[in-house]
Amino acid sequence: MEHNQDELKEEYEKICFLCRRPESKTGKMVEMGNNICICRECMQRAVDSMQASGLSYQDLLDMSAPVMTAGQEESTDEDDKEDKDNKDSKGIKIPNISMINLSDLFGGMGMGIPRQQQVKKKKPKEKTAEKAFDIKSIPAPHKIKASLDEYVVGQEYAKKVISVAVYNHYKRIGTGTTDDIEIEKSNMLMLGPTGCGKTYLVKTLARLLDVPLAIADATSLTEAGYIGDDIESVISRLLAAADNDVDRAEQGIVFIDEIDKIAKKRNANQRDVSGEAVQQGMLKLLEGSEVEVPVGAASKNAMVPMTIVNTKNILFICGGAFPGLEDIIKERLNKQAAIGFMGDLKDKYDADPDLLTKVTVEDLRNFGMIPEFIGRLPIIFSLKALTKDMLVRILQEPRNAIIKQYQKLLALDEVELTMEEGALEAIAEKALEKKTGARALRAIIEEFMLDIMYEIPKDENIGSVRITREYIEHTGGPVISLRNVTPQITCK
Repeated sequence: MEHNQDELKEEYEKICFLCRRPESKTGKMVEMGNNICICRECMQRAVDSMQASGLSYQDLLDMSAPVMTAGQEESTDEDDKEDKDNKDSKGIKIPNISMINLSDLFGGMGMGIPRQQQVKKKKPKEKTAEKAFDIKSIPAPHKIKASLDEYVVGQEYAKKVISVAVYNHYKRIGTGTTDDIEIEKSNMLMLGPTGCGKTYLVKTLARLLDVPLAIADATSLTEAGYIGDDIESVISRLLAAADNDVDRAEQGIVFIDEIDKIAKKRNANQRDVSGEAVQQGMLKLLEGSEVEVPVGAASKNAMVPMTIVNTKNILFICGGAFPGLEDIIKERLNKQAAIGFMGDLKDKYDADPDLLTKVTVEDLRNFGMIPEFIGRLPIIFSLKALTKDMLVRILQEPRNAIIKQYQKLLALDEVELTMEEGALEAIAEKALEKKTGARALRAIIEEFMLDIMYEIPKDENIGSVRITREYIEHTGGPVISLRNVTPQITCK
């Protein structure tokens, strides 16, 4: 156990028990015993406050003297004489106080600090100067896209853009600076309707690259000092995903979802603490700077250790549905229509499902995004709305498709599940009516699979189940086949 604690001390930084700052920020610390460290600044404050209350240095030594127990000898006359000398100016004797193991009270890993608040030491400069990534080990854009194709259906343009951007980003990290040319990072902004695969695309990408990923929700972010998460909490989540390893976190990916919710509010009479103020606070994160972030917490307070993270090599990907942006795009496009024989109809773009692909920076400004924020997201692309054919493919083609999941569940009961082509089309048609994208597929399947999952374990003779279009449309039932029996039974 002592060996493990010694390894932890070498791997993690010492943190001041009072101010919670790491040793890299405070300098050399004073070890108080019981695995507790205090920085010199806090130690000086403690001594100054005690001296201000009338305590001398000799009084402080007497306070840490051992307490007499019943088995010890009684005090002599000389001891009584010393007790009289140790009285303070008011004639009150200072009682002996036994030291308490504070690390036992707070339950740290031998350091008096909780595990999730401990920060790993940064590597020496000799090691950090080495290349963090080998260029040859970085997969090429076509390989990244091929891996994404196994999980994400459609969205060919979006997958191509994100593959090239990520490849160039980590190639930039691997090469560093060459001569006088410094390659700048390219943050991304994804637009697309709900359920089109924005979050799923980033999750799959981070899993393939094996890099730390933090997914934050912009709706919970507020200006510093107000109720809600501070802007730095986004980096705190990335640090937690990297196991509090600052060097590894500084090369991760941050995905900020629902970025459209921090647009400027139309009402200018109230302070916009969760809109424009958040955009302004995120400028330094997106561009790249050293920020002080809390470790193991979402907000800064006196009992949370702080560490410095450089966001220069952190790739930021922002995504949002941007509801109402289509109306702004239509208004801009309709202004180009002329009156007369060559004029366009005003409802020309009402039925366009890919209207977001025509978005411009001016449209985003009219939506409520400030120019400084948009300028730090140079790559702007949109995902297409899901069509009926895409929904049918999503049901069965991806590696972890929904139909494959249910087939595996029924296979555990030794029952084979098959879906007719008409049933898949009926599910896709119902999903389009809900207008929630691919999220509607699971809701629909859960509804009609409830009775099947409930009834099949009752009968061990059932060998296979085939879902028909009539069963999805509630005009028939599934086709059930018994084991070693040729005739089929249709449940109605």
